[in-house]
Amino acid sequence: MKTSLILLFIGVLLLSCTGPGREPKQIAQTRQTTPEKSVLKEDTVVDASLTFEEAIAGTKAPQQIIDQLILFDVLYLSTDGKIHLGQILSNKEIASDVAYMFHFMLNEGFVIEKVIPIVRYNWNDTLSMADNNSYSFCYRNISYSRHATGMAIDINPRFNPLRRKSGDRPNIPADAVQDTTVNGTLYPGHPVVKEFLKKGFRWGHTFSKYYDDHHFEKR
Repeated sequence: MKTSLILLFIGVLLLSCTGPGREPKQIAQTRQTTPEKSVLKEDTVVDASLTFEEAIAGTKAPQQIIDQLILFDVLYLSTDGKIHLGQILSNKEIASDVAYMFHFMLNEGFVIEKVIPIVRYNWNDTLSMADNNSYSFCYRNISYSRHATGMAIDINPRFNPLRRKSGDRPNIPADAVQDTTVNGTLYPGHPVVKEFLKKGFRWGHTFSKYYDDHHFEKR
C-alpha cells in the first residue's frame, strides 16, 4: 500500500513540478501546475483544480507578495479513506518542503481532510478552519501572520484546534476538540511534527499564549 502511494505521488509531483526540461529543484520558478489526469487513479477525488489566477482572485495582497507565490498540486489520504488531489498556494521559499511533507504524510497514512486554496472560502480564515481545510497563503496583517506571505501552513485545524494556555476562552475553530486518538491529530513527538521540525518549521504548539497545533511556519 505504502509503495503504491509513493509511486503515485512521485508521478504526479514530477509532472506538476518539473515538466519538460525542468529539474525538480526548480519548482519555485513555476507558478501554476496541473498534473496529467492519466497519472491519477480512477477513484482519486479532486478537491481543487484551480489556475494560479483563480487561486489569487480577490486577494488584497500587493503584487510584490503575489510574485512570491506558487500554486502546486498535492495528494493526500482523506477522511473517507480515498486518495484526494488538492492544491497549495504558498511562498516559493517553502514550496519544496511543503511538497515533501505531503509526500511524507501520505506515506505515513496520515489523514488530511481537504486541501483547497482559501479563495474558495472567500478569503475567510474562520470558514476555512471550521471546514477542517488545510492551506498556506491568506493575506492579512503581515506584522503578525506568516500566512500573509505564504510562509506558513495549517494542517487539519478542526482536528488540531487553537487552545488557550490560560483562561476559559473557547477553542478555535468553535466547538473543535482535540482527540489524539483520531488520525490527523498532531501532538508532541508525532512523526509528522518531528518531520516538520527537521525541515526547519516552527510549530504553533510552542507559542507563548496558546497551543496552535495546526500551524507550522518559517521565518
